[in-house]
Amino acid sequence: MVQTPSGGAGNGAAAAGTGLMSIGAVLNMLREEFPEVTISKIRFLESEGLVEPQRTPSGYRKFSAGDVERLGHVLRMQRDHYLPLKVIREHLDAMERGEAVQLPVLGRPGDGDTGQEPVVEGPTAARIGRGRLLAAAGIDERTLVEWESYGLLAPVEDGMYDAESVTVAGLIAELGRFGIEPRHLRAMKAAADREAGLVDQVVAPLKRHRNPQTRAHAQARTKELAGLTVKLHAALVQAALGIRLP
Repeated sequence: MVQTPSGGAGNGAAAAGTGLMSIGAVLNMLREEFPEVTISKIRFLESEGLVEPQRTPSGYRKFSAGDVERLGHVLRMQRDHYLPLKVIREHLDAMERGEAVQLPVLGRPGDGDTGQEPVVEGPTAARIGRGRLLAAAGIDERTLVEWESYGLLAPVEDGMYDAESVTVAGLIAELGRFGIEPRHLRAMKAAADREAGLVDQVVAPLKRHRNPQTRAHAQARTKELAGLTVKLHAALVQAALGIRLP
């Protein structure tokens, strides 16, 4: 079993003991540390071979505590180290063999970096094809075409999609269960684009810097600012509705 650093997902899995859990229960555990994770994202990671839950005779997924720990570790490596899934899989395999694993870190100006640590100059995202996106999100071609027509999803290059597209697709589908249609979400997409533009404007000077460590620092600053804008957006929505979410 992969030993994970301390975090909400790992602690929740340990508390579950040896009992098997449904994908919904796993989602609730992971959301303690990863609020934006969705069922579609978990299914996608399963399709990529990052986790292999048991199946009941009727086909339902059943996850062990070790599966939840592994998922938490995968999500943590994506969030904190910007690693593509292929590299994450290699790290997990190495750890299961008992090998020491050194993860890359973001260089920061003034850290006294000696060149021993690899510098990440930008997030490296996994790429998936259209067919795999459809399967991971549980939607058909017609639905995806409709979502794309409203600008909610788009391939990044050569018809490929980044891993976040799975998360976006899952959230759109979940909102659809409440009668919220893609056309209703155009304003949210426009607001997200404006927020992203604001963040990019702040970090642009760092991105243009000739020093690789400074450019790497821009990625860390982008992540920090993105997290703050997401929290502010959620707080504003809650305030407008007069509620407080757990």
